[in-house]
Amino acid sequence: MKISDLLDITYVAARGKSTEQGAVQRVLNKQRISLIRKFILEGNLFVNTFILNWTDTDNSPKIKKDSLNIPLQGRRAQILDGQHRIEGLREAVTFDQGIKEKEVLVSLAIGLTTKEAAKIFLNINSEQKPVPKSLIYDLFGEAIEDKEHAINRATDLIEFLNTHISSPFYQRIKYPGSPKGTGLIDLAIIVNAIKPHLGVDGVFHRLQLHEIEVQQRIIINYYNAIKKAYQKANNLWDKSTENPFIKGAGFNGSFEFLVETLIPKCQADKNFSQEYFEEIMKLEPDFLITTSNFRNLDGKTARKSVKSFFNECFTKDIPKSDEYKF
Repeated sequence: MKISDLLDITYVAARGKSTEQGAVQRVLNKQRISLIRKFILEGNLFVNTFILNWTDTDNSPKIKKDSLNIPLQGRRAQILDGQHRIEGLREAVTFDQGIKEKEVLVSLAIGLTTKEAAKIFLNINSEQKPVPKSLIYDLFGEAIEDKEHAINRATDLIEFLNTHISSPFYQRIKYPGSPKGTGLIDLAIIVNAIKPHLGVDGVFHRLQLHEIEVQQRIIINYYNAIKKAYQKANNLWDKSTENPFIKGAGFNGSFEFLVETLIPKCQADKNFSQEYFEEIMKLEPDFLITTSNFRNLDGKTARKSVKSFFNECFTKDIPKSDEYKF
């Protein structure tokens, strides 16, 4: 549909302010509209559909075999999804009339009740989740050298770690501005640990482990393997004073061990399962590092001690030189 026609026939029926059927929309956010207007005037447009509910029972769309005829005069269609985009378009055309001639995708329902409209609205706004920003690099093969890629991917991975219920860091990451007592490990600690390994020189790129889903599974399986051993040791994972992996030294040291030692090993063996991490790390509940082991060390030394602990566990069954055949 042409943008000019979309602007002519649509209106917002906000819940709590309108008594008509289909009123489910929220009150408009002016700051959001302003940002969308700027986005449009920079030459961008929308590829996702606008969802409308036709409410004019006296002038219904005429549906034929291969066409749909819609009366285009007057406000006849409630906006179910896209109200801020439409208002952003409305403001943008006052600066650039040429925008009116462009076309956008529209999905049209006819005569929905408020209950029916609410189902669609709730599906859009609660069931669907925002797409990770860095997913564009997986979907469209954009250059990984993009300076924003590493930080976007790190942010997306951390969001997954904090919100996915199977993650050992579920709701444990402390974001800037979070209420006191929320989260255990600072966002900046994890960003600084992960980000350097996500660029073109990082292990994920070098070993063809580009996809975000693959990176998510590797990190979660690795830390779940660690968590399992610590939970067997009197639930150490849940003890914030003893769990080393919610501290900068512990997380950095463990992540360095993952990217330097385990990822190349698992890639060679084609196995990144949690069970395989458990098998090759050989963590024993009665021999685990805790924060008390490095509490009095400086940050760099503490990080090295954590990595050394994992290396010691990993290499303890390696044969001595006199056990090899030459």
